[in-house]
Amino acid sequence: MGVSMLTSQRAFLGVSVLLFAASAAGTIVWCASMSAMGAMPMPGGWTMSMAWMRMPGQTWPDAAGVFLGMWVVMMVAMMLPSLVPMLWRYRLAVGRVGEPRLSQLTALVGAGYFFVWAVFGLAVFALGVALAAVEMQVEAFARAVPVVTGVVVLISGALQFTSWKARHLACCREALGCGRMLSASSADAGAAWRYGLRLGLHCVHCCAGLTTILLAIGVMDLRAMAVVTTAITVERLAPHGERVARVIGAVVVTAGVFLIGRAVGL
Repeated sequence: MGVSMLTSQRAFLGVSVLLFAASAAGTIVWCASMSAMGAMPMPGGWTMSMAWMRMPGQTWPDAAGVFLGMWVVMMVAMMLPSLVPMLWRYRLAVGRVGEPRLSQLTALVGAGYFFVWAVFGLAVFALGVALAAVEMQVEAFARAVPVVTGVVVLISGALQFTSWKARHLACCREALGCGRMLSASSADAGAAWRYGLRLGLHCVHCCAGLTTILLAIGVMDLRAMAVVTTAITVERLAPHGERVARVIGAVVVTAGVFLIGRAVGL
């Protein structure tokens, strides 16, 4: 590796560290500000996050924009630890294009990747707002939420054992092995953007169960974020990722059973 390339790779790692630190700090500040607003007590002994509600004087598009911004910041903090190795492999695959273009192409891959997560975030917000409206209007549904949360966690844990999960996890772990291989001769802006989109789609599918757990337990819960981030990173980067995913699934299934038992008073 030449001196120029080595410098470029070090710069890439430095930017990645700074981006992670900034996004983690932004997520912590966001969670703290939402916690300061309090939460709405609900029938059934649980509280609803203010993330699914409009603030005074705020329109729904404004609320969606604020949520989307914070969602993307949170996803950067959660996904970057496992994304950086994938971007590193991409840089190695197309490293002959020259340092300026390499940085631009890497940024485009990252942008495509997080664009997918942003679209997913809009769907999450719409669903969260709809569910919050039903929970506030239908008391029976609100009282069932603790049990439903346990069931959702249980199902999410079971998803870890499926071939569907294994297939998408393999794509995320292999990164460049999923879809068409990239090289210096085929790396351009369009290819980089499409590769980022493809990687993001596999990631959203792969993380569907674990992300659902975060949403069910509480999107503003920093401890839940840390646990989910760790699980996502470990199953992507540790040896024998499919086995790790199953171990995580067993732990999650146990947690789901516990939550259901606690909700029904067992």
